[in-house]
Amino acid sequence: MPRTFQGRLTLGFVAVVAITLGLVGAIVLNRLGAYFDQQQQDDLNSRATAVAEFVRGITENASPLRPIVSDNATINRLVVAELQRGQNQQLLANTLAQADVTIRLGWLTDDAAPRFVAAANGTFSAVLDEEIAKPAVGQTREALTSDPYVVAVPPRDYAIEVVLSNPYTYRAVAIGNVTGLLAIIGLVALAVAVVLAATLARRFTTPLRRLTEASRDLAEGDLARRVPDEAIHGGAIELSELGLQFNAMAARLQESVEIIRRDRDRSREFLADVSHELRTPIAALRTFNELLVEGAADDPSTRLEFLEASRAQLERLDWLAQNLLELSKLDSGLVLLDLRRDDLRAAVEQAVDGSMTIARRRDITLSLELPDHQVVIRHDPVRISQVVSNLVNNAVKFTPRGGSVRVTARDAAGGGATIEVADTGIGIEPAELPRIFDRFFRGSRASEARGSGSGLGLAIVRSIVEMHGGSVAVESRLGQGSTFRVTLPAQPSLEPPSPPGPVVETSSSGPKNLNPQPAP
Repeated sequence: MPRTFQGRLTLGFVAVVAITLGLVGAIVLNRLGAYFDQQQQDDLNSRATAVAEFVRGITENASPLRPIVSDNATINRLVVAELQRGQNQQLLANTLAQADVTIRLGWLTDDAAPRFVAAANGTFSAVLDEEIAKPAVGQTREALTSDPYVVAVPPRDYAIEVVLSNPYTYRAVAIGNVTGLLAIIGLVALAVAVVLAATLARRFTTPLRRLTEASRDLAEGDLARRVPDEAIHGGAIELSELGLQFNAMAARLQESVEIIRRDRDRSREFLADVSHELRTPIAALRTFNELLVEGAADDPSTRLEFLEASRAQLERLDWLAQNLLELSKLDSGLVLLDLRRDDLRAAVEQAVDGSMTIARRRDITLSLELPDHQVVIRHDPVRISQVVSNLVNNAVKFTPRGGSVRVTARDAAGGGATIEVADTGIGIEPAELPRIFDRFFRGSRASEARGSGSGLGLAIVRSIVEMHGGSVAVESRLGQGSTFRVTLPAQPSLEPPSPPGPVVETSSSGPKNLNPQPAP
């Protein structure tokens, strides 16, 4: 390979021209070959027709009154004798057919699709004598066999089949001549391509230098560097396209770096949130420990109170750690769904049964509505049960005593299934709807609930639902409750598409978050 750009561009251009000429030549030869094949087939059919008419004349003259094919399915011996005469065979092969000839006499069946049946002694052959039958100018002998040509003779109730083999044809010489002409044209075109490519390559040097300078600046960290417009529009079309693509690439690179920086900032915020969440129980435990060391342990009731409070804080730490680990696995792709075609009702019912105890303890009516028929979709029963459990526990937590939580599962329009968890709780502020699926977000009304929780349950719900290729939406009205709706497809894709950003709208039933997303 040449080391200079001009040499490589010239070589590439010539290679493209050579490949193009080769493809065009192959296509032309293929089409010419098909044309010559058709011409040859028509010529062979004409020769076979002449041979059949000659054979018919011989049979009619040899046996003008007696049948050609006797009742015992044999050919009249006078006809056989005539067809076996060397003079007739030479005329057939050397003059009429210009090929080896195979002739069969017989009859056609009376079937819906008549077929030829040869008589027992009705096969005759004539071999072309190349010393006598000289080929014409442009003819060569080819090793091929024509299709059987059958002629019926209704008045005498017999048929003639003619097959020509190894005939003289013009096909090979014609294709050879065309191939030579194409080769000469190709060589001339390649020579012109070399000169033209070398000339154009020299003219490309200046625009390419601009591209090189822009690339060097971009590599050194100047992400705002672009190829000037005059360099883009002043060069060849190919280099103009290259300059435009370079600028587009630089813009995407700058955008990607900005996204990475924003992700880094979000990671820092996430770590700050985790640190804040961990600091509260750790500070409480440290305080309890210091008080116990300073003498509070001497009072049994105080010691019991501190130990009970410490146990609650440890449970909070354990719950927070489990949720963080679960969410980290879901985000990193370490969790693989065990997808199977199963009845969705079983997973929903199992989750509701698991939450029934805490609902009774808080004097909340928890009901389940399932269709009588099976709701069969492809899903991970364990993960879907986790989704329903998180939604039900969240609904129970934010529903006052005497309230109700209703879980419904049904078929979705157009396939798939829908799970709804509706409560009569405190509701969600309209401005907070787009953020309720963010990590550690608990809302301004969380203090009205019995416990603030970790703020990770709904984030886990969204991750699991999106892994199934589904969506989760919420509809809420202050003081009247909330309804979370999970929609699952019948056949989740292996790589669910990224859902769009949050869309919040208000209707008569209250604010709706139709497609919640995490805040940036």
